[in-house]
Amino acid sequence: MSYCFSKVLNSEMEPAIETVTEALKVEGFGVLTVIDVKATLKKKIDVDFRPYTILGACNPTFAHKALLAEDKIGAMLPCNVIVQQIGDGQVEVSAVDPIASMSAVENPALGEIAGEVQAKLKKVIDGL
Repeated sequence: MSYCFSKVLNSEMEPAIETVTEALKVEGFGVLTVIDVKATLKKKIDVDFRPYTILGACNPTFAHKALLAEDKIGAMLPCNVIVQQIGDGQVEVSAVDPIASMSAVENPALGEIAGEVQAKLKKVIDGL
């Protein structure tokens, strides 16, 4: 089972991040965190890395449902979406598959919620 779904865009990083952020909003997600992996690795361990950004996306309604169904599920939230440069003028956008990430938790109610979130995240990625 794949743990994410992806799409390659003909774009630079910043416009792609803006596009993804807006597409997430349309599906009810906000971006809680933005991690610039390239800058962090340079600062912390002086390593050069390609442009790579992790967006911590959260749909509050589904997060609330998940927390009610499984009190420790916060350890697996938010849903991460990555934007990484894979070539000149090309970025790849990948979103976690919540069904894959939640499969370790044996809770049928949580599986149902993960399916709904998966559909929304797939819609975001497919629509880019």
